Amino acid sequence: MTLDTLRQICRALPGVTEDIKWGADLAFSVGGRMFCVAGLEPPHPTAFKCTPEEFGELVERPGLVPAPYLARAMWAQEAGLGEALDRRELERLLKTSYELVRAKLPKSTRDALRGTRTTRARPNPRRRESRPAIRRAR
Repeated sequence: MTLDTLRQICRALPGVTEDIKWGADLAFSVGGRMFCVAGLEPPHPTAFKCTPEEFGELVERPGLVPAPYLARAMWAQEAGLGEALDRRELERLLKTSYELVRAKLPKSTRDALRGTRTTRARPNPRRRESRPAIRRAR
C-alpha cells in the first residue's frame, strides 16, 4: 500500500482536508480535527482513532501499537503502511476514525460538512400568540 492509496481513501470522505504537520507527517482532518496521521518517510507509520473495543483488539496484533502521545485518546498505530492491515480493513478503520472525530464536532460544523445546513425557526414557548392589531377610529 502507498501514501497515494491512503490519500485516496481519506480524501473520498466528505469535508476532509490534508496538510503537513510537525514537518514530516501527513495529517487528514475533518472540521479541523485530525482523524489519521501518516509518516511521510518509509515505512509510513499510520495512526488513526478507533473505538475502545477495536483499540484493545488492534494493539494485541503484531505490527500495531498504541499511537505515541495519542494512545489515551484510543489511537492505534500501524508500524508500516500495509504491513499489518489490508486495504479493506484499513479503509473500514479509517471510516470509523472519521466518523468518531466528526461526531464530536459542533452540530453547525457537521451540518456544513454535509452541505445541507438548515436554519429552522423554532417556536418560542414564552412568546404569546400575536393578536391582530385593532385600529381605533378617529
